[in-house]
Amino acid sequence: MEPKNSAESTEPQWLTEDEQHIWRAYLHATTLLEDHLDRQLQRDAKMPHVYFGLLVKLSESPRRRLRMTELARDAKITRSRLSHAISRLEANGWVRREDCPSDKRGQFAVLTEEGLGVLERTAPGHVAAVRHALFDRLDAEQQKSLGEIMRIVAEGLQPTEAGADLPWLR
Repeated sequence: MEPKNSAESTEPQWLTEDEQHIWRAYLHATTLLEDHLDRQLQRDAKMPHVYFGLLVKLSESPRRRLRMTELARDAKITRSRLSHAISRLEANGWVRREDCPSDKRGQFAVLTEEGLGVLERTAPGHVAAVRHALFDRLDAEQQKSLGEIMRIVAEGLQPTEAGADLPWLR
């Protein structure tokens, strides 16, 4: 589907009143949802939502490890933010770094047994928070529509060019 506004147009195509309401509702809901999930994880595991996501990514990876650059890309965060997060997770004993044998500058982040335990203890409360905040509020058709809409948006924003200037590649 082509965007309504072409790159050659000199006049911005402002959002209609209905589009503005949808856009603001989306921003409001996603901000509240992220805050809700962050507070739940801070309360239950003393970690922000982004750290939980890193632990999940590592738990789903072969040998529970990923190259730091790949983890930054998957998590959509800068390498410096990832390095800070991994340092905090290391201090808790939940992750360790390993040097990459094939690349002297490369490192792996590895989920420890303690980190896996924290993830396993925290996941049920997190799933309950997600279910309560999102899925329990939508019927099956709305859930399906939301999934389709989010896939369309994500596919449209996924960079295809190798040299894209993306924060998680810096």
